[in-house]
Amino acid sequence: MTRVAVVSGSSSGIGAAIAAALERDGYRVAGLDLNDTAPYTVDVADPTDVATTMRRVATDLGPVDAVVSAAGHYETVPIADITHGQLHRMLRVHLGGLRNITRAALPSMTERGSGSIVAITSELAVGGGDGEAHYAAAKGAIIGLVRSLAAEFAAHGVRVNAVAPGPTDTPLLAPDSPWRAPEYLATLPARRLARPGEVAEVVRYLVGDDAGFCTGEVLSPNSGAVI
Repeated sequence: MTRVAVVSGSSSGIGAAIAAALERDGYRVAGLDLNDTAPYTVDVADPTDVATTMRRVATDLGPVDAVVSAAGHYETVPIADITHGQLHRMLRVHLGGLRNITRAALPSMTERGSGSIVAITSELAVGGGDGEAHYAAAKGAIIGLVRSLAAEFAAHGVRVNAVAPGPTDTPLLAPDSPWRAPEYLATLPARRLARPGEVAEVVRYLVGDDAGFCTGEVLSPNSGAVI
């Protein structure tokens, strides 16, 4: 039987790599993105938009077996300069996006007694970052939500885990980003940024049956940035 996966943020970077990896595994993948080139255009921060889109996915492809919340937004701003709007947007996209997509997926998963949810967070959720307080806070909140959902839904056969990449070579990192500077890369044991496909392989593991006893976990492919 063909399985169905939903991947938000599927138009580029880590999300696109995850969608491709799951398709290679035989999933029918519904890609969600704010970008209108995605199969399903949606604002993950809008709970009504997400709920409507998830119903469309179920109608088009069938019951959802796996959800990967990879939609993201990134910027660097000193703490004194972060506006209410910037803080609110960061929380709405990251924490709100995860809440909205899981809220839409969980009823069907619990009814069927199976399902896997993976959220993309960040190693900054653990280590913090200079000029990244609102991003790190939103990503840290994801870990709290993941672990709470894992505890609440494990008895219903639904696994909830997170992947916390370090700096990854995606369009979210500008060419002049300090994370791309040779001086920073030299501090990493691996001496390079993670590649989207490498992060996707970690997600693929957590989604799959081989990780059937894993829930509430946070795996961090970060080039050795946090050990």
